[in-house]
Amino acid sequence: MKIIDIEATHYPQIAEIYMQGIATGNATFQSEAPCWEDWDKNHLSHCRFAALDNNDMAGWAALSPVSGRCVYAGVAETSIYIACCYRGSGVGKLLLAELISQSEQQGLWTLQAGIFPENTGSLQLHENLGFRQIGYREKIG
Repeated sequence: MKIIDIEATHYPQIAEIYMQGIATGNATFQSEAPCWEDWDKNHLSHCRFAALDNNDMAGWAALSPVSGRCVYAGVAETSIYIACCYRGSGVGKLLLAELISQSEQQGLWTLQAGIFPENTGSLQLHENLGFRQIGYREKIG
């Protein structure tokens, strides 16, 4: 498995994997993948990674700012999506570990995740890499 930086040319594969996540009903409130321009605008310009198995994209991860306020400049939210045929194979762990390492090098001090309670794989992945549950949000989407 090889980790690469995401570029615009990778977006069709990213969108396909994102749609697979949407299809689970446990990954996001979104009902469709955004266009590249919107995806690009809503994610930080650094810490965007894809995991490749030969030339197949197994998954991707990126960070989004949690706020435009300068006091939150070091805080970002994780997005990790794994192609359905690679789920449970360790790709998520590889990508999240890379996000953590690279985000620290970029000066970020907190990563957070909003995970549906039904998404037990993502909950366990994040907990295994040092995240902790700090609350539950209701009636938000």
